[in-house]
Amino acid sequence: MSVALIGLQQASVHFGERLALQPIDLQIHRGDRIALVGANGSGKTTLLRLLNGLQRPSAGQRVLQAAADGRRPVTAMLFQRPFLLHFSVRRNLQLALWLADVPANARADRLDQALDRVGLQALADRPARSLSGGQQQRLALARAWAVRPDILFLDEPTASLDPSAKREVETLIDEFGQSGMALVMSSHNLGQVKRLAQRVIYLDGGRLIADLGVDDFFRRQDLPPEVAQFLKGELPWT
Repeated sequence: MSVALIGLQQASVHFGERLALQPIDLQIHRGDRIALVGANGSGKTTLLRLLNGLQRPSAGQRVLQAAADGRRPVTAMLFQRPFLLHFSVRRNLQLALWLADVPANARADRLDQALDRVGLQALADRPARSLSGGQQQRLALARAWAVRPDILFLDEPTASLDPSAKREVETLIDEFGQSGMALVMSSHNLGQVKRLAQRVIYLDGGRLIADLGVDDFFRRQDLPPEVAQFLKGELPWT
């Protein structure tokens, strides 16, 4: 088993009286490629935010597993619609590197590498919000990659993109995973799940119903009833 980076121990989330995520035990390991699937409102985004530290558990705990040298895992998160400031592409990346405490003498090289990685070097001086949807998502990926995360969380990263932009973003996500970065992604696109994930977590009503390898998730005959119905299309997305 590869090195564990983040763990949840009986972690749950309440929003007022509503139990959004029931107590869950989960570990994310280096190199994992995990897809979160389930209907809208099943807890996918809440789980992503909890894992990334944007949401505190109402009970239980989130544990970051420090390496032998004491270094804690670095995380980044990509949203369905990335938040970009009214600056140039370059300035958006510079700000991300500054906030991540990347040393000043390393930022220029890191920025150029990130833009090259996503094919946006020629647009470095363009206003970020003038880019197309696919280009904005590639910039968001560059911003995430530039801080060298151990884990990248992605919340429906291609849901609002056209087919061409979707392929470009999927290719980048796959390349990041191939490099050893752990990926945890929510998706409604089961084809995308098959292409990008190695492990699938199915959530229903805030409960973790299944945590299976991707082949088992799509091929096993003894799946939990909720998963079997979902895959047959008998359960709605909403």
